[in-house]
This record gives sequence, C-alpha cells and structure tokens, in this order.
Amino acid sequence: MGKVIAQIKVMPDDADTDLDALEAGLEDVLPEEAELNGIKREDVAFGLVALLVNVGVEDEAGGTEAVEEAFAGIDDVESVSVEDVGRV
Repeated sequence: MGKVIAQIKVMPDDADTDLDALEAGLEDVLPEEAELNGIKREDVAFGLVALLVNVGVEDEAGGTEAVEEAFAGIDDVESVSVEDVGRV
C-alpha cells in the first residue's frame, strides 16, 4: 500500500476562535502515523475562517479516520470533513 494526501477542512465553532492556537492544537493531536503537510486558511462567511489541513496517511481502511477523530476532539472545533484525497 502507498500513501495518500488528504485535505481535511476544520471549521471553528466561532468567528472569534484564535486560529493560531487552533493550528497549534491540530499539530499537537496529530496521530503518529500521519504527517502534516501544511495548513491554509479559507474565508467562509461572516468572518468565519476554516483551516484546510493537508495530511499524509497510509492508504488503508480507515486511513483518515484517526486524524478526523483527533481533530474533532479539540475545543473550538465545530466540524471536520475530508474535502479531497489523492495519491502521493
């Protein structure tokens, strides 16, 4: 099996969420088997900004599930969704 890169959209629960602290929290909870490949910010609406997190994971059953669960467990995270997955 190989690796895939997944783009995961993390929506904060509030427009006033400290995005720098949220980014640091995402890095802290990233599972060992996943590799962080960058974080971008995307304006959504009404001052709300989403984080687009690119992570490398093994191409196997449940590949991004551990990452999604880790991100969803952070305070100030409203939702987590996989936006795109591609082979390395």
